[in-house]
Amino acid sequence: MAIFNDLFLRFNKQLETKDGHSDDQLKTHYYKANLNQLFQSVEKLFREDADCRITTVSKEHGEIAVEVNKPIPCFLIATVVSVKPLETAVDFNISSEQFSFTGTYPVLRKRVISYYEKLNQLHTLLGISKNV
Repeated sequence: MAIFNDLFLRFNKQLETKDGHSDDQLKTHYYKANLNQLFQSVEKLFREDADCRITTVSKEHGEIAVEVNKPIPCFLIATVVSVKPLETAVDFNISSEQFSFTGTYPVLRKRVISYYEKLNQLHTLLGISKNV
């Protein structure tokens, strides 16, 4: 049954990170930083990425909306939320209307993991999925 589920997962066109995600790499990441520091880092991450165009920045809601052009066109929302004074969580929601014979989900997954890896280099990772 797991093989059947993996096959369907491969063709999902949407991916959302969260505390309870079954894939450890796609669980919410918590960083040792205040909201302003992490929000600026996430925004800078997208501004410096040639494949991305920021469409909306809402600091009061902790959200950044981004259009991603490559490797497939997709739309991403990054959410940055302060949990404690020096503990901030980051989640991503990415989706695409693009169809791929090899599956869209692996491309979306790789993109999200690369963003977490870049943030891990900029800030101290406190943990993954603390609220489960």
